[in-house]
Amino acid sequence: MAIEPLAPARVGEGERSQGLSYQELLDTDTRTVPEVLRLQSARDLPVVRVPIERYVSREFHDLEVEKIWKKVWQFACREDELAEAGDHVVYDLADQSILIVRGDDGALRAFPNACLHRGRALKDRAGRSKALRCPFHGWTWSLDGRLQEVPCRWDFDHVDRDEHALKPLPVDTWGGFVFVNPDAAAAPLADHLGSLPRHFERWPLEKRYTEAHVARVMPCNWKVAQEAFMEAYHVVATHPQILHGIGDANSQYDAWDHFSRAITPNMTPSPHLKETPAEQEQLDAMMNRSLDAPPTVQVPEGMTARQILAQVSRMQLQGAVPSVTELSDAELADSFYYTVFPNFHPWGAYNRITYRFRPHGNDPHRSIMEVLYLAPYQGRKPEPAPVHWLDVDEPWTEAPELGSLAKVFSQDTFNMAPIQKGLRAARHTHVTLGRYQETKIRHFHCLLERYLEA
Repeated sequence: MAIEPLAPARVGEGERSQGLSYQELLDTDTRTVPEVLRLQSARDLPVVRVPIERYVSREFHDLEVEKIWKKVWQFACREDELAEAGDHVVYDLADQSILIVRGDDGALRAFPNACLHRGRALKDRAGRSKALRCPFHGWTWSLDGRLQEVPCRWDFDHVDRDEHALKPLPVDTWGGFVFVNPDAAAAPLADHLGSLPRHFERWPLEKRYTEAHVARVMPCNWKVAQEAFMEAYHVVATHPQILHGIGDANSQYDAWDHFSRAITPNMTPSPHLKETPAEQEQLDAMMNRSLDAPPTVQVPEGMTARQILAQVSRMQLQGAVPSVTELSDAELADSFYYTVFPNFHPWGAYNRITYRFRPHGNDPHRSIMEVLYLAPYQGRKPEPAPVHWLDVDEPWTEAPELGSLAKVFSQDTFNMAPIQKGLRAARHTHVTLGRYQETKIRHFHCLLERYLEA
């Protein structure tokens, strides 16, 4: 079942919420605002109703595997997980398993994670080894994929070494991320990313280290999980405690080729509020201050909450970010959340968050959500944090490395199991998306449709 166009709508046009637009808010900045924040991308996207079967059907999941996951570039790991020769990472998704290896020559290579003898996975987990040796019978390949050893070689005189080399898969890097594509005939990664690297020139992600990496099995389809992080429309009901300090309904949404962006302004009140809160109330709301605790930071007379948050952030980033004094208030206060099709969500400026969402095995009702904190550093690059796996029933607050945002993630994911339950029980056939605030979700499903029809 295909998406259902309701009416043509051009992103960025039509009615909008009350209050300052994001571009008007930028005009109040105390610094020069980078051009990337002035970009506005109006795209002809259909307002769509999305078939519910896309979230609940095993048949649709199987179609996604064939048309999407076996055809598209996807973020597999960070480069710092493959720092030395012999370092390897296993990237699993649905029924696929890809082995990514750093060779003796320093090059990155990706191979199907399967022995060419009897099919056993060559590696079960990340690690470091001098060669790729199958644990079952000991067949061994070099780090560049050449067949090195076959025990009892006399019994395999029909095995040609060249024909039994591991078959390479496309692998490339951007921003310190390693991407793989299961399609050996894939177009270059640069074609997939398009103009995205230009957006991050001012905020180089390759100059970050993995401060935290937490993964959790979610009781919902992977699209249900990621769509919860693609709009600010949910803030009024899901995060009411921060309405005093977030311009949720005044967010700006943009869509390009394979990626989209939302910008949510902070330290500006929600247009849902009937009365404008004081500057101190705005700051307290976004710093998660309890009502009976004293404010941790005071807004001085003559300054705004937005200005004081930017000032505090500049102080925190001193040393790690040489250009910190040049950063605008917007870069230090607001949320810039990108989505690269199909499942990669890096945040802009110096917010540390990056998300990844993917199916959990071949179960359309379960998924894996990952939160990475990518932090700037000074001097020698710190070692990356290992993945902290939470079980499906463990809350994000069981990962103390996530800090105060763990509670926010718990709010975000609270609805996911009930959403999946509701979708499975629904008698209606489609979910309905808004014209503007759910632009990123509409853009995603337009791209999904394009791949399905290819």
